[in-house]
Amino acid sequence: MRIDGLRGEHARVQGGAMTLDFPDFLIRLSQHEQTVAPEWQAFAALRHRVSERERKRLGLDRFLAKPIAGFVRNRLIDEVYLPLIGNNLAKQIGTLGDQRSDRSGLLLLISPPGYGKTTLMEYLADRLGMIFVRVNGPTLGHDVTALDPAQVEQRGAAEELVKLNLGLAMGVNVMLYVDDIQHCSPEFLQKFISLADGTRRIDAVIDGVARTIDLRGKRFALVMAGNPYTETGEVFRIPDMLANRADVYNLGDVLSGREALFADSYIENALTANPVAAPLAERPRAEILSVLRIARGDDEPLPTGLPGGVELVEIVKRMVAVRDVLGRVNAAYVASAAQDDAYRREPPFKLQGSYRNMVKLAAQLSPLMTDAELDALIRDHYRGEAQTLGARAEENLLKLAHLIGQPNADEKARWSSLVDNFQRLMKQGGKEADGATRAAQVLADIAQQLQKQNEQSAGTREALDALKSLADIRQLLAREPADPRLDMPPALAETLARMAKAYEETLLPLVSALHHKMTLDHDIWQQVRSVRTELDTLMKRVAPGKKGS
Repeated sequence: MRIDGLRGEHARVQGGAMTLDFPDFLIRLSQHEQTVAPEWQAFAALRHRVSERERKRLGLDRFLAKPIAGFVRNRLIDEVYLPLIGNNLAKQIGTLGDQRSDRSGLLLLISPPGYGKTTLMEYLADRLGMIFVRVNGPTLGHDVTALDPAQVEQRGAAEELVKLNLGLAMGVNVMLYVDDIQHCSPEFLQKFISLADGTRRIDAVIDGVARTIDLRGKRFALVMAGNPYTETGEVFRIPDMLANRADVYNLGDVLSGREALFADSYIENALTANPVAAPLAERPRAEILSVLRIARGDDEPLPTGLPGGVELVEIVKRMVAVRDVLGRVNAAYVASAAQDDAYRREPPFKLQGSYRNMVKLAAQLSPLMTDAELDALIRDHYRGEAQTLGARAEENLLKLAHLIGQPNADEKARWSSLVDNFQRLMKQGGKEADGATRAAQVLADIAQQLQKQNEQSAGTREALDALKSLADIRQLLAREPADPRLDMPPALAETLARMAKAYEETLLPLVSALHHKMTLDHDIWQQVRSVRTELDTLMKRVAPGKKGS
């Protein structure tokens, strides 16, 4: 039998025709059913079992990007962050400009906790269809300095390195995300320098074998995230050569000209947390913006068909009030955390005003809440968070009362007292400083005040030169106003009074104590010398007797 009109390439097809020997075909079909098909099915089953076993061993399911259901793609992300972050990712994975251009770079996201760094990148990895390999910085810690799991004693840190090396080995279509890098060693981070530049290479350890991974031309993105506002800011250290290769964006800071978008993003992220406001999150963006304008006091009609009606507007009004407080708290936290302790004028502020705080508070709001109830809700929320601050809780809650804008008389007085005491201790070198350090700080502050007054008023130089001792200061301040030496600015008289008080209350007791200690040490030394002299005399007397015996 001849079959014509065939297309394709096969050993039995010649010139578009094939001769079919039917008895031979039946023999070959029987052999295929009895031998080839069962062996292929057994091979497929074995391959499936091995694949599932390796999938479980490697934990490949953890590399699937799974953004949280409540993630809201707000205007701040849409109009500000996505264009910025998108440009960096496009360069790294090779979708920007000339396809032959070198793929390089690093995306570095920084912000306080609770601003959605990880959530945003997991959302982008899901949309880009990339494998999301997240490496946990706190699990690695500052002791891990290499990429080899065999060099790490802690089991958790070793597993993180295995996951990191596996992500590098996969290479194609991977987003490597190193989270909370403030907990990582700078020596560990510098291993990624060559990966972030044009060479796109890194030395990894795969199954115990050292390999150089070359990711040039591959769809691979390197992202790092961290919180620079740590308990001690110097812990956040990034190698300069790595930082120079990074595009850095702060998700917790207000961008110039984008203050309104940043403020509205608090509301948009928290809509789904409240059952009354949740339906608004599913409405068109124009309706969301309209409700926000109405909640802020603009006179415009409510969009038709909007579920919730007046109750929705009332709940959004209260969300706006909470947002305003959290905005001030966030600004105070960032400003305090970014300030060196040596230059502080008030106690450090540790409470945060993040998206996470907004979501927690939004879930407890009611359309019928009064201003007093709203104030109590915010205070109770932060009173709970302040419990972890220990001795710092009181001063942080007092600062919060001022940020809310409704401190009572007792809170004002207590806060003023705390600030005054804080400044006094800072001038003396801090509460942990020893006596000598405090004395030096007091003298330095006195010298600084005198220098300032000397610069402000040249006519007071003769009076300053006349001050030679504490007695001179007291005598000068006790004179009648007719004395020509008192013809000086009031600020100088106040400064001199503070100096006299500082000398009397701080310096004189310290000098007296040091003098007493020196006198006591001298007496002890004299007694030791006397005992040593008597011992030497006795030894001389006893020594001849020993020779005679």
